[in-house]
Amino acid sequence: MPVPTTEPTTALEKKDRCADLPHRPRVLLGKMGLDGHDRGVKLIARLMRDSGIHVIYSGLWQTPRSLAISARDEDADCIAASMMSNSHLVLVPRLLEECRKVGRPDMVVNVGGIIPQEDVPTLLEAGVRRVYHTGSGLDDIVGSVRDSVRPYAPLDEDELTGAGAGAGAAATAALARRISLAHAGRLPAGTELRRPAQVVGITGSPGAGKSTLVAAMASEAVRRGWKLAVIAFDPMSTITGGALLGDRLRVDFNAIDEGLFYRSLAIVGEDYSTLPAIAGLIGAAGYDALIVETVGSGQNDVAIRAQVDRTAVVLVPGMGDAVQMDKAGILEIADCFVVNKADHAGEAKLVRELLDIASGRAIHETVATEGRGVIELLDALFSAPAERRGS
Repeated sequence: MPVPTTEPTTALEKKDRCADLPHRPRVLLGKMGLDGHDRGVKLIARLMRDSGIHVIYSGLWQTPRSLAISARDEDADCIAASMMSNSHLVLVPRLLEECRKVGRPDMVVNVGGIIPQEDVPTLLEAGVRRVYHTGSGLDDIVGSVRDSVRPYAPLDEDELTGAGAGAGAAATAALARRISLAHAGRLPAGTELRRPAQVVGITGSPGAGKSTLVAAMASEAVRRGWKLAVIAFDPMSTITGGALLGDRLRVDFNAIDEGLFYRSLAIVGEDYSTLPAIAGLIGAAGYDALIVETVGSGQNDVAIRAQVDRTAVVLVPGMGDAVQMDKAGILEIADCFVVNKADHAGEAKLVRELLDIASGRAIHETVATEGRGVIELLDALFSAPAERRGS
């Protein structure tokens, strides 16, 4: 009979295993097909993070196209695709083809799951770099990610178009690489920079629902035909240099497709020093609206205010008393307040306490998971550019 235990599934020493590489490996984890189990992939994500890798988790039920779009926009070094639905001989070739179509024919694809040995040669011949089975060791997994890393160099849009990508897809792939260069402090001199017409910051404490709120606003903006980009920051470990970048999984890219440019980046603390250049690249690429989602913020995290045109501070009921409202810090930088999870107990009390300090600043109530209040918030944060108003 099994003995209950509280020990972790796999013990792993937190150790930077990637410091010698040209840049931190960026790996996109995704589950294709109808497999609804993600415990294993989340374990792999933590193991990679604790080895110094930047892990972008795209979530369950991904299509080949949604994974390819995510890998391109995130400028991933490799895709690690997992599946258990016996569909690998159909989905994996489609993934490789979609990578070509979206402008990244060079994307490294590694595949894991329940895959019969006799199917492995077929996958390798199709272009898969490595195939993993249940029980694969950590060293092999980390090693395959390390092997995918190449020094950053600008991507040639004409070459990508010649390889089968559309002009728009090639331009987006080139933008994603320029963002990587900018975040690494290696953007070539003379690169065109133009700040988007509107840049909005979304900040607040961890668990306030910022990512879900941003995803809901982005979906509405795409429905309206806006050209919107999102930059989502998450914390980078000061111990290993690794990071788990999980904000984009709130967005349904199976539905949005290429309607939204979404990029996840890791930083230590509030180091937004590369954001001006990144915003300039996004504006120069034709995006007129940018949402910047901050790392989960504490009372003294206020640096985002200097980087954006307006700042929304997201709060939820039950995270403090009236004394917290009078402290200097994050509440002071708000151009407006968002009470998310407004269906939770304590919402009315929080709104009353905010009214005492708001000094005329708007207070929006939202339930991001249901879309309640999202349209009103989007309209308040973004005044529509002239071409959207039909003038």
